[in-house]
Parts: sequence; structure tokens; C-alpha cells
Amino acid sequence: MKGEIGGCDLVALSDDETPVVVIGELKLTFNLELVLQAVHRAGAGDEVWLAARASLRGGGRESDSRFRNLCRRLGFGMLVVSPAGDVTILVAPDAPMPRKDPRRRSKLVAEHRRRQGDPAVGGGSRVPIMTAYRQQALACAAALAAGPARPRDLRPRAPDAGKILLDNVYGWFARTERGVYALTPAGQEALMRWPQAVDPPSV
Repeated sequence: MKGEIGGCDLVALSDDETPVVVIGELKLTFNLELVLQAVHRAGAGDEVWLAARASLRGGGRESDSRFRNLCRRLGFGMLVVSPAGDVTILVAPDAPMPRKDPRRRSKLVAEHRRRQGDPAVGGGSRVPIMTAYRQQALACAAALAAGPARPRDLRPRAPDAGKILLDNVYGWFARTERGVYALTPAGQEALMRWPQAVDPPSV
């Protein structure tokens, strides 16, 4: 193993006739710059390792499963060095890819299928996300703008109307009598913020 070769912090060669080239990139902490350096070196080596000191309180990137999974997907190894100088392998270059999460996948598919159109701009912040649930709640609010109604009257527009009115997550609805709901001022404000198409009157 030798240091500072071709811009790499460390380079080691196996004793084979065609040597295996192992590259190490070192930083005081695991960060994006270290990953980018490793990506740049990857074309010249067979194995790339990222190494950094362990954080004092144990809350650094070495404890972040997202960072470790990133290294797995890129095929990089991760080494963490303790204050005493002990080196621990966190991720090997041949570590298996992170397993897919069927539950999270099914939730994404279900939400995508339930949502009408594409009302949410990806990457936005400080703006309420237009989920399928919020869309149905707005449909209920739009129907109640014409006057109090029962959940069964709203189900053609919002299949989950009964649960939405009962839970009243956003404070848009108020029960005026048993099984009858009306729109609150908060619901009226929501309709001003997110105007809804009104069904034409039946002939």
C-alpha cells in the first residue's frame, strides 16, 4: 500500500500477474465530497474504499443507513476509524444491494392509483401535499358548500366520505345533527385555496 498515487489517497495492489487495484479515499468525516472522490476514482480501480474517523457522539454519517446504502449501491466499501485507531468495516465493496421494502412499495402504488391527476409539484416545501385523502376531503367540502348533507350523499364524489367526515382531520366539517355534516369556515377557506369543479345540476 502506498499513499498519494495519481491523486488517490491510498493505492494497494495484489500480487497477481494482473494486479487487483484497491483505492482508498480518506476524510475526517463521511460526507458527499468523499463519495464524489470515490466515484471519480472508481474507473481506475477494482475496489474503492471510503474511510473516515468515527464521530465523537456516534451520530455521524457512519450511523446513517441511507449513507451506507448509497455506498452499497455504488459498490464502495466503508471503513470507520475509532479514536484509538481501530478500523471497522461497515460496508464491503461486494455487500448485497439493500433489499426492497414491499410495504413501502405497495403504499406508493396505492397512493399513485388513488390520486386524481397530478396536482402536487414534486420537491416543493412549506406547501401542503395534495394527497388522495386531501383530494377526497376537498370533494366533500365542495359538495357541502351547497348545504349540509349525509356521507352517503357524498360517496359518488368521495368513496371514503364517511370516514373523512367523521375523522375531520383538517377541521373542515361540523356535525349539525346525527349523520348530517356542514362546512366550517376552515373548509370554506380550503375551497378558496383549492377551488373544486362543481358537478352540473341533474336535469
